[in-house]
Amino acid sequence: VQLQAYGGGLVQAGGSLRLSCAASGRTFSTYAMGWFRHSPGKEREFVAAINWSGGSTHYADSVKGRFTISRDNAKNMLYLQMNNLKPEDTGVYYCAAQRSTNWFPGRGSDYWGRGTLVTVSS
Repeated sequence: VQLQAYGGGLVQAGGSLRLSCAASGRTFSTYAMGWFRHSPGKEREFVAAINWSGGSTHYADSVKGRFTISRDNAKNMLYLQMNNLKPEDTGVYYCAAQRSTNWFPGRGSDYWGRGTLVTVSS
């Protein structure tokens, strides 16, 4: 599966952005999907994940209550709604897929997309 994230941009603190990830291939609906970010001076970190049906989600503590991950299997799309953004949310956001119906934390992702830059100004 090929993945492409988009929707990043410059936003003020407290604002919102919605990231999208377009996936190719027929297997998207059978894969668990996740979002990661790479912030300046930090290692890449997990942000959120969702199982194949959308019925189970996981979030990093730093984004709980502010970010919402969702998917539309009919459109082969993954989303990340980001609200109440903070400067520390700045980074390049990547979507990723695991060849599994459920997300397994700590297990590597099998596919990665190109990232999209999110910049949150204070």
